[in-house]
Amino acid sequence: MIVSIIVAYDNQRGIGRGGSIPWRAPEDLALFKRLTWGHHIVMGRRTFESIGRCLPGRVNLVVTRQERSLPDGCVRAASLEAALEYAQARNESECFIIGGGMLYRQALARADRLYISQIDGSFDCDVFFPPLETDAWEERMATHVAATKPGTVNFTFRVLDRRGRQLPLPDVLSEWGAQR
Repeated sequence: MIVSIIVAYDNQRGIGRGGSIPWRAPEDLALFKRLTWGHHIVMGRRTFESIGRCLPGRVNLVVTRQERSLPDGCVRAASLEAALEYAQARNESECFIIGGGMLYRQALARADRLYISQIDGSFDCDVFFPPLETDAWEERMATHVAATKPGTVNFTFRVLDRRGRQLPLPDVLSEWGAQR
């Protein structure tokens, strides 16, 4: 199973402010949906609370130590390892870590692939993605995406694989690139 991190961050590696995303990038959200659709996604409790619901078309794994009930469509996992084991046991081909900051820090050592939407600008964030060891990663793809509507942002979408791993790119990236 490929363990992938999918993240959008600003020029300071900021990923959020006050429990929400401080920019609008509809093209990034559409790409997130296409990449993660039909797969297991793993998120921390705070990320789940900020989304406020289970994301449809995916198996939502929420990492939390709290004994709490979750809506139908979400599965509680006591740890990142437990979430990954759950996905692996169900023959998942690619499991996506979708945030937040603490879970990204834990998952970075386990990740095989990074999908990064690097947002143009800085947004005074209070949660950050951890620094990358650049020699550990190899860029497979980079595409600049221009804002299409007022109030939205430009970003660069990048795919990085752990050095030494040649993983196939998902078909949705070919389709997405052809539509742009």
